Amino acid sequence: MERIDLASLNLEELTEKLREISEKSGVKIEKFRSAQIYGWLTRGVYSFEEMLNVPKNIKAVLDEYCFITLPRVEKKLVSKIDGTVKYLFRLHDGEFIESVFMRYEHGNTLCVSTQVGCRMGCSFCASTLTGLTRNLTPSEILGQVVAAQKDMGEKVSNIVMMGIGEPLDNYDNVMKFLELVNDEKGLNIGHRHISLSTCGLCDKIRQLADEKKQITLSLSLHASDAETRRKLMPVARKYDLDELISSCRYYIEKTGRRISFEYAMIAGENDTHAHAERLGNLLSGMICHVNLIPLNDVKERNYTKSSKKAIDDFVKILEKKHITATVRRRLGSDINASCGQLRAENEKK
Repeated sequence: MERIDLASLNLEELTEKLREISEKSGVKIEKFRSAQIYGWLTRGVYSFEEMLNVPKNIKAVLDEYCFITLPRVEKKLVSKIDGTVKYLFRLHDGEFIESVFMRYEHGNTLCVSTQVGCRMGCSFCASTLTGLTRNLTPSEILGQVVAAQKDMGEKVSNIVMMGIGEPLDNYDNVMKFLELVNDEKGLNIGHRHISLSTCGLCDKIRQLADEKKQITLSLSLHASDAETRRKLMPVARKYDLDELISSCRYYIEKTGRRISFEYAMIAGENDTHAHAERLGNLLSGMICHVNLIPLNDVKERNYTKSSKKAIDDFVKILEKKHITATVRRRLGSDINASCGQLRAENEKK
C-alpha cells in the first residue's frame, strides 16, 4: 500500500483511507478518530506523535502507512517598514518555495506558491530563473497557510495564488486545494477571499470558468499589444492576445466575477501613452480592474521600473477610458517580498 498524503484528503476521503488502513493493519481505528486527525492536520503538526488525543498504536500505524507534508520554515524575513513577513519554506523532499504574509485593514493575506519553480519563462520574473522542478501537492499548497498561521499565531483570512509557479499549470492540485481550504471543518476560507493569478493559459481559464467557483481571477497581462506581450511572456506565442481576451470575457460571462488585470510597469517597454491608449481600447466594456505594479528589481533581469510620472499618466489615460486602475502598494520592500527572489538566492548558495 503506497504511503498516503493525508493532508491532501478531505474528511470523507480521509475516513475511507483510515478504514482501509484499519482492515489491512488489524489495528482498530474508530470512525470518530478521523475528525481528530483531520483537525490536527489543519492546525499544523509535523508528526503523528504530536496528535495528543490519538492512541499510540494508531499513531504507529499512521506513521507506517501515511506521511505529513507540512512545510518547515527555513528562513523568515520581517519587514521593518510594514511588518510584512516573507517565508522560505523547506518541503519534505528538500525543495524550497516562498510565501508572503501581509497585513491589511480587511485582514491578513497570504501569498502562496503552487509549483517548485515555473516553466512559463516570463522575462522579468525571478520565479522562472531555474525553470520548473515539480508541481506542489494540494497539501503543500494548503500547508503554507497552516504553517504561516502556526508561526504567526494569527489567522489568514485571504489567499492570493501569486507566488512561485503558474496555478493553472497545476490545475487538478489547485482545484483540490480550493476544495480543502474552503471546507468548514478545516480552514473555512471562502472562495470570495481567494485570488488566482495566471499568465494566460486560455484553455484552463475556460475550464476554470465552467467550474463557476467564486474566486477572483487575476490575469497577468503586462502588455496591450501582441508583439510586446510575446517579448515579455513566452506564453503569448501559444495563446494570442485576442484569444486571451476572449477567454477572459468567457470567464466573466460564466461566473459574473470581475477580472483583475495585473500590469507590471516596465520603463520603455510597456508604459507609454500609446500603450495606455491601446490597453483602454482592449479592455473596453469589460467588467474589470487594472492593477498597475511598479516592477520589482531582479538583478538577473535587464528591466527597470517606470517613473512615477509615467505611472500617473498611465492611470489618467485609463480613467479617461472608464477603466478603473490603481497602483499596487509595495509591501515588504526592504525584504524583497516579491516571490522567487529568496528561493533564487538560496539555490545559488
